[in-house]
Amino acid sequence: MPATLHALTRDGRRLFFTRTVRLFAYGALSVVLVLYLTSVGLTAARTGLLLTLTLGGDVAISLFLTTRADRAGRRWTLAVGALLMAAAGVAFLATRDYLLLVVAGTIGVISPSGNEVGPFWPIEQAALSEIVAERQRTSVFAWYQLVGALATATGSLAGGFLSQGLQRASYTPVASYRAVLLLYAALGLLLAGAFLRMSRAVEVDPAAGRTAPAGRLGLHRSQRFVAKLASLFAVDSFAGGFVVQAFAAYWFHLRFGVPPAALGGIFFGANLLAGVSALFASRLAARIGLVRTMVFTHLPSNVLLILVPLMPTLPLAVIVLFARFSISQMDVPTRQSYVMAVVAPEERSAAAGITGVARTTGAAIAPLFAGWMFARPALWNVPFYVAGGLKIAYDLMLYRGFVRTERPLPRPPGTGSRPSSPSPARS
Repeated sequence: MPATLHALTRDGRRLFFTRTVRLFAYGALSVVLVLYLTSVGLTAARTGLLLTLTLGGDVAISLFLTTRADRAGRRWTLAVGALLMAAAGVAFLATRDYLLLVVAGTIGVISPSGNEVGPFWPIEQAALSEIVAERQRTSVFAWYQLVGALATATGSLAGGFLSQGLQRASYTPVASYRAVLLLYAALGLLLAGAFLRMSRAVEVDPAAGRTAPAGRLGLHRSQRFVAKLASLFAVDSFAGGFVVQAFAAYWFHLRFGVPPAALGGIFFGANLLAGVSALFASRLAARIGLVRTMVFTHLPSNVLLILVPLMPTLPLAVIVLFARFSISQMDVPTRQSYVMAVVAPEERSAAAGITGVARTTGAAIAPLFAGWMFARPALWNVPFYVAGGLKIAYDLMLYRGFVRTERPLPRPPGTGSRPSSPSPARS
């Protein structure tokens, strides 16, 4: 076991467990979600609208919970999020009425992309930062990214094979997709119990909360910085919303007729590559800096994204997709470590929540347009071009605005201890 993981406390290992369970559930659902919704009678356009509203509701829920987590208690806030996840799965199972699905998706926690949604990861970043050494933060986040990617990949594979296996056993496609939804709801309940078993070590130091000046949405000295960073993250996530895993899987199905089991295999490999690549992020950041690592790995991956729909055959399209995933997620642990380092400890849940909500907001809008495009065969490839172009613009703006900000923000006197430095040598 790597030294970084061997040094984890019981709470740290439990956080790794909850991320594994959650991302497994997200991955399983993402492969069949659009197939399920279209199989029960929704058009591609209405499916896109539903996913947009689902992510929009997640924005409100996440913002409300994450900006209060440090004061209300991180463990209870995480448990509430897990119960909302279970409730959403049950609701999608219980009805096919479009309006009820919209309500369930808006209030509950559903991941159409296979990636993180809800209040979980922002609060977990803050909790991990309380229980790991400063110099290990980026490395721990990299392993956390790998574990999540492996869980998403395994979930994608399991979701595809479960639905395919049930169909071969004479179940209807809709019934096979409903089995995945049932699994999703059950795992949400498991998560709620696991969160409640964590200790008080994951909570913010009460002294830091008492000495911090009042601010909006749980922030004080870093409000402007977080707002600027969040706006850029929203652009990146809006771009990614055109090619969320559910729509990317749907594109492979439409373009090449790929069945669910094969889709699970494709995205298992893609997410596996993404997770392994994250391990190299901390080493690269130690050499060139956090922001440069974010930009210099993300930029070429977006060129590859544009090339995916230009491939004439399925094998070539998969190869380019794999090449893209092999570098596209190296910015994730460095981005997370950067945000945790520049803000005060008592701002961490709020800062991670606000930047996370900004990403979810961007991702919530894009599926509306992507669904409209996928409803028109002539436009099936356009989401890849839009996503790649916008992501390249984000990389350039991020480099220009933040490459020189590699130190903690100034801290007013008398407000507790300084946060750790995001400089490469310490992160």
